[in-house]
Amino acid sequence: MARTSGKSSGTDAPRISLTEPADLTDWRPGPGDVLSGDRIDGRRIAALDVAGERLPDLELEACVIEEWHADGADLRGLRIHDCVVESLDAPVLRASSSTWRDVRIGGGRVGSAELYDAGLSGVEFVGMKLGFVNLRGATVTDMVFRDCVIDELDIADARLLRVSFEGTRIRAAEGSNTSIAHVDLRAADLDRVERLEGFRGATIGSDQLYTLAPLLAAQAGYRVD
Repeated sequence: MARTSGKSSGTDAPRISLTEPADLTDWRPGPGDVLSGDRIDGRRIAALDVAGERLPDLELEACVIEEWHADGADLRGLRIHDCVVESLDAPVLRASSSTWRDVRIGGGRVGSAELYDAGLSGVEFVGMKLGFVNLRGATVTDMVFRDCVIDELDIADARLLRVSFEGTRIRAAEGSNTSIAHVDLRAADLDRVERLEGFRGATIGSDQLYTLAPLLAAQAGYRVD
């Protein structure tokens, strides 16, 4: 059941300050125009197709990307700052050890998001279908998932600060040694959740507690008769 989250003592909302880039130069990259280690700044890109490319350490700054196709691309060490991506399509997104700061992903589908050891700050995912999201060892600060579906979220060894899930369905979340502060699940849809091991310390609503009671009891090792 999802509900609208409100201000609650002890749970701070994410601090999102992204301003959509302006005064951009239109750019239509062709094959071979984007190379490993390139810095792309101040561009409006109708379609960025890097599927299958090897592009570690690519940097994107102050860009608007209407369609980004990144299936299987090697984006390890990606740095993306002050950008808006209107649609991201990546059955496999390989972006470990990447840095995301003040970024909005406004739609699309990602099957497997390899974001382990990444740093994400001021990031919004909106209206997305996300299969397996691997945030192992990541540092996540001020992030919002809004109107998304997440099949499985792995947050082992991650640090989460001011993260919310607004109108987002989470089917499973697991992990160990996770550091959580100001993580808000009150507006999430948790009716069909299978596992919540990774979210110890998060805030839930009283109505959610009633719904989740059997799952929480099972995770704690209690038998309800």
